[in-house]
Amino acid sequence: MNSALTITFLGTGTSQGIPVIGSNHPVCKSDNFKDKRLRVSVLLEWDDKVYVIDCGPDFRQQMLRENVTNLDGVLLTHEHSDHTAGIDDIRPFYFRQGDIPFYGHKRVFKSLHERFGYIFKTENKYPGAPTISEIEITKDQSFELAGRIVIPVEAYHADLPVLGFRIDEFAYLTDVKTISEEEKNKLHGLKVLVINALREKVHYSHLNIEEALQLIDELKPETTYFTHISHLMGFHDEVEARLPDNVHLAYDTLKIKI
Repeated sequence: MNSALTITFLGTGTSQGIPVIGSNHPVCKSDNFKDKRLRVSVLLEWDDKVYVIDCGPDFRQQMLRENVTNLDGVLLTHEHSDHTAGIDDIRPFYFRQGDIPFYGHKRVFKSLHERFGYIFKTENKYPGAPTISEIEITKDQSFELAGRIVIPVEAYHADLPVLGFRIDEFAYLTDVKTISEEEKNKLHGLKVLVINALREKVHYSHLNIEEALQLIDELKPETTYFTHISHLMGFHDEVEARLPDNVHLAYDTLKIKI
């Protein structure tokens, strides 16, 4: 019997975050802390192990807010900046612990090599730069993290393949627009599903709220939390009140335990 899995929502916003810089949209002006969203990421904890899914540009702020002092690894969904731009801020963990394991698709590491070349240099590397251990993963092969089996789940973000992750009865997927029937089969019998729901209006590369609810009807998880939420979705409390009883808008700092 595995110990409890604790999930902390580090960020639940889109690539611009909420409030959006310079925006006068009412949601961006909201005083409700649930309407203030950093870039999307979650913290996973069990026993004394700590992992994050994605490390976007708010990674440093998120780690400080949650008082994270050790990091056992980072799982990457895909290469977009709102999911990877915080990679340099693993330095304090690296200085204390050594190389930090990163789990990602080969294509994602190729992008990181191009964008963060100084991290991956093998000669004359700047001594202040971090080093990561690249662990390549694919949708076809599960892997183990500290005694738990992780099942990668492939979905499509427009035409870009992205990976979600199932751990026990929990699954996390973001930046999803479509998912094959074969991959959906990995997502039955869940206690908690986290899935993106951008806004009400249809979007070319993200599920909108109606599409996300349709997917929930197919997969039938016990409880679902929406993430990667745009200010165009509306005020948190108003949207939450309209959702089915077992579906919720996630918000930054929310903790759930399975």
